[in-house]
Amino acid sequence: MKQYPNLFNGYMLGTLPLPNRAVLAPMTRTSAEPNGVANDRMARYYSRFAKGGFGLIITEGLYPDEEFSRSYHHQPGIASIAQADSWIPIIQAVHREGGKIIAQLMHAGALVQHDAFTPIAPSAVQPVGTMLEDHGGSGEFAVPKAMTLAEIRRTIEGFKQAALRAKYAGFDGVEIHAANGYLLDQFITDYTNRRTDDYGGATSRRIRFAVEVLRAIRSAVGPDYLVGVRISQGKVNDFDHKWAHGEEDAKIIFGELAAASASYLHTTEYKAWMPAFSDEGPTLAELAKRYSGLPVIANGKLGDPERAEQMLIAGAADLIAVGTSALANPDWVNKIREGGTLRAFDHRFLQPMATLKEEEVLG
Repeated sequence: MKQYPNLFNGYMLGTLPLPNRAVLAPMTRTSAEPNGVANDRMARYYSRFAKGGFGLIITEGLYPDEEFSRSYHHQPGIASIAQADSWIPIIQAVHREGGKIIAQLMHAGALVQHDAFTPIAPSAVQPVGTMLEDHGGSGEFAVPKAMTLAEIRRTIEGFKQAALRAKYAGFDGVEIHAANGYLLDQFITDYTNRRTDDYGGATSRRIRFAVEVLRAIRSAVGPDYLVGVRISQGKVNDFDHKWAHGEEDAKIIFGELAAASASYLHTTEYKAWMPAFSDEGPTLAELAKRYSGLPVIANGKLGDPERAEQMLIAGAADLIAVGTSALANPDWVNKIREGGTLRAFDHRFLQPMATLKEEEVLG
């Protein structure tokens, strides 16, 4: 039976002890109640992964405020105490199975999937591509409203309060979603950020919003609470996007986030082991480690344990986040440890909607 000593080694992520290096990646499942409250089906869903051996679970994106942050119908939130309270049974269920769980905080910005919600963004730039049909959208995105400085300040405060609610509920940490085309990534991305103030222009100014969110959260939750940041180049609506200045952008982005006291960075690419900017060179995860000095979670088609183990052996990442392979194998960790055969993921599983299916909550 094949052994994967690095994958199954314990790891101390900040102050959080983990039994292995396997992380459940955040995946939008839009199965909360209409008012954003989490439910029993979600508790059974998340606890299955902890029972299946994942040492750390990162939730789907939770919207942090009631004003502009919601992207999807049936998206869970943490914008109120009632929503935070609804996560307590889920957190307890994961803990009972021996896992840890982090709340991902996600602001939609311009990527709003329904006309009931108002899109805001750094600039009034219509997102490229079309809405995600498997998350209830159709057609082109609306042109968002450019954020005022007052709205920027309110949004930062919203993230801070959401993090405090997550800590109150018992989450083991929070992850700021600054990837995949959502609001913080819209500030980082040159073509969606056309601002001429301190939040636009050079990369060092475009990362400022994410840095200020991180600093506000850190000041509220204290120095020891886990606060990670998810970063990507590609987006759900612009899959192949690359940073214009390549490694120089990586140096600025990762360095600024480290200086703002992030606990870890979570990089996600289509294929995490591929060079970040050309046919050769370091991966995005390697650049994150190089320029931040922080622990790095790598995500992107790493469901093959051989591939995951090699990234760990090479020091290209400290933990491995698995998404669709975990949907096909909620017991991915246990199955690999016991020499079992992994099921291949079939994208039809997410159709017609990427909501929870009965087999995911009933076992």
